[in-house]
Amino acid sequence: MLIKEKISQAVGILKEFNIDCWITFTRETAINGDPTLPFLVPADLTWHSAFIITKEGDTRAIVGQYDKKMVEDTGAYKTVVGYIEGIKKPLTEYLSELNPVSLAVNYSRDSEIADGLTHGMYLTLLDILTGINYQDRIVSAEKIISALRQRKTKSELQHIKKAIRETEKIFSLVAAYITPGMSEEQIAQFMRKEVKKAGLDLAWDFQVCPAVFSGPDTAGAHYNPTKRKVRPGHILNMDFGVKVNQYCSDLQRTFYVLKPGEKQAPPEVQKGFDTIVESIERSRIAMKPGVQGIAVDTLCRQVLKENGFEEFPHALGHQVGRHAHDGTALLGPAWEKYAQKPYQPLEEGMVFTLEPRLTVAGYGVATVENMVVVTSTGTEYLSTPQKKLLLIRSRKKKASRRKR
Repeated sequence: MLIKEKISQAVGILKEFNIDCWITFTRETAINGDPTLPFLVPADLTWHSAFIITKEGDTRAIVGQYDKKMVEDTGAYKTVVGYIEGIKKPLTEYLSELNPVSLAVNYSRDSEIADGLTHGMYLTLLDILTGINYQDRIVSAEKIISALRQRKTKSELQHIKKAIRETEKIFSLVAAYITPGMSEEQIAQFMRKEVKKAGLDLAWDFQVCPAVFSGPDTAGAHYNPTKRKVRPGHILNMDFGVKVNQYCSDLQRTFYVLKPGEKQAPPEVQKGFDTIVESIERSRIAMKPGVQGIAVDTLCRQVLKENGFEEFPHALGHQVGRHAHDGTALLGPAWEKYAQKPYQPLEEGMVFTLEPRLTVAGYGVATVENMVVVTSTGTEYLSTPQKKLLLIRSRKKKASRRKR
């Protein structure tokens, strides 16, 4: 089971960072669950719950009595304690026995994946720890959680690869379906029906998955498909992903809609697309363990500048896992909103998107999003990289037969 796999991995991470103890503290998780919980427990919890892992390999869950059996069935914890009246007594008894020098809890200024402890729960935990004089032992669990999420196991990679294959199948189907005159909404509806037919889930919110943008002057990203028609002379791009066993894909593909008499895209459109392909490949080659994400992002932007295009207004790539946007490390610039994420070194097992974009004046936005995994020596494609601009032709109408 994945939970056992990840908890075992967490023990090694605690040893690596020399942190004595990590505690995930939560309640009513269906309302406000910690982002780390899916790695620790298979379902929602009701009462105050604590999941404690130590660098010595001890694993303990302290949960409400009615959640005890569910947690025990994971086989991931050496001890599962069920309480009735309150968590304070069993938690303080166990922590007093451990006597950890460092106690990592789930808060972070910079990383949303490691900031699952609400302020109210932090105050509750602080009161409990103050009672045993451990309040000054608290440290952020950001390093632990980041490593746990970004170092993908074989099982996690298998799920992601399956999600990518399913996404690519639907991209192939929609490429054969699109014809000038269709609306962005029609294209999106076709793709969603294929997702349902395959028994899959969308990787993100239904309203904007897939995102479909045709021609110039569109929202460009993170917007729902509209009644806008696909026209000859448009660049058409799509952002789409599915979920397999709770793991996501996130891919983008770019098309050009041929005008009557055209057999290939105009030179400026082709140049824009080729620049995107070049920037992705050069970025991938630059990605190795230990390299900071900002260095890769800077290289990609330089390729666009060299070819006469403006920089894209977002990060080059984000991590993918249980969410389409996952992980702390980012392939991004030194912008305020990204905090320290671009300065995190790449590690083996990280799965990233590479998704630069550029505008071709009068035609639309060219963008490709591929997925890659960092290996011990470099970076490999997980998705099949789009190397050729996909061309959409008008279909000839079949002549109708008249009865005689």
